[in-house]
Amino acid sequence: LGLHMPEEPQAAPAFLLPDLSGKVVALEDLQGKVVFLNFWATWCPPCRAEMPAMERLFQRMQGKDFALLAINFQESRQQVEEFMQEFQLHFPALLDSEGVAGTAYRVIGLPTTYILDRKGRIVASVVGSREWDSEEAYAFFDRLLAAR
Repeated sequence: LGLHMPEEPQAAPAFLLPDLSGKVVALEDLQGKVVFLNFWATWCPPCRAEMPAMERLFQRMQGKDFALLAINFQESRQQVEEFMQEFQLHFPALLDSEGVAGTAYRVIGLPTTYILDRKGRIVASVVGSREWDSEEAYAFFDRLLAAR
């Protein structure tokens, strides 16, 4: 997968961001789950390319202690809603309209993905699109889920 793995897991920056319905999602509420954070934009070709694989990962992980959040970088609710409908995506999309979360996570390119362990620590990150529905990816997430 070509993931960057820090020598020591680092605490993930906290955030409060609204989803498309306006409900505020707090990262701390996902403690105890493996969390997949993906920073993206509708205009970004690699972002668009990896979204179907993210949807398949999301569907495969249903019922497990796993959360997938697509954090949209500075676009309108309408743009994001239309994109999610067009691509038939069912995972939660959050709106980072001011770029606060993107700044906290030092996002310098899109897409950027961070993987958090059950303790809310960053255990992997990558800039660029990936095949998140590959056997290698599934095995990676299964290992994280098995760790307590």
